[in-house]
Amino acid sequence: MPRVVLSSGPVDYRDTGGEGPVLVFGHGLPMNGSQWRKVVPLLDGYRCVLPTLPMGGHRQPMRPDADLSQRGVARLLGEFIEALGLRRVSLVLNDWGGGQFLVLEGQDQHIARMVLVACEAFDNFPPGPAKAMARVCGVPGGVWLLTRLMRVPVIRRSRRGYGGMSLRGVPDDVMDDWFAPATRSRAIRRDLAKFATGAPDSRTLLAWSERLRDFDRPVLVVWATKDRLMPREHGPRLAQLYPRGRLVEIADSSTLVPEDQPELLARTLVDFLIETGAEPVHRDC
Repeated sequence: MPRVVLSSGPVDYRDTGGEGPVLVFGHGLPMNGSQWRKVVPLLDGYRCVLPTLPMGGHRQPMRPDADLSQRGVARLLGEFIEALGLRRVSLVLNDWGGGQFLVLEGQDQHIARMVLVACEAFDNFPPGPAKAMARVCGVPGGVWLLTRLMRVPVIRRSRRGYGGMSLRGVPDDVMDDWFAPATRSRAIRRDLAKFATGAPDSRTLLAWSERLRDFDRPVLVVWATKDRLMPREHGPRLAQLYPRGRLVEIADSSTLVPEDQPELLARTLVDFLIETGAEPVHRDC
């Protein structure tokens, strides 16, 4: 897997290559690009770039002084896009919503459009049921305890935790891969704790949200109708926040729409891309 060294540390990524429009995918905690494993193969004609951001699923630890707050990781994502020389990027987020804060950092010049799929928004950082996990991560040894608890099937599959993020259920081997780095490495656990506890208070988050109105490019908001983490009303509210936002709701899905409804999500995404000028590029046979 290729790697780029940024100011906060090394970031691994997957790049499908090709000459098509560039899609950069974000992921949740402590996930990685495999969150999109069902969707990316359906996006023929696009170049899909999937960085593994330092949210606990990364293999190489960040510098001890790295800023892994919400805006710190957003800045790192912007630095990643700049380092790879990516232009006219379509930024696609699911679960983690902090990538929107590129707008606040003045690092959105290469973002042509955004697709926000059942993600954190407004003051829902972290989402309601995940707040307890964030508190655990803020206690010394808390992340170590979390990685051990996630080995217990009844906890892993709890509808109030990761089990509630997908109606279909995330396969055990995929979830094992997500939690493996923090299970093995104290430095990765340090990074995960910094990110998990890096959201400010509600008043600050709401003030940040108001400033997102400055993003004047197309935004597609895709919301799940059976989501336990992202409030149903946040979908239309987020679409109204952005001057060029619009909403699509997807039934029979929870937070991880790429897991529950990958085919429908891919079609919805491609339709939006084509409508907003990002046609897929297919090589001649």
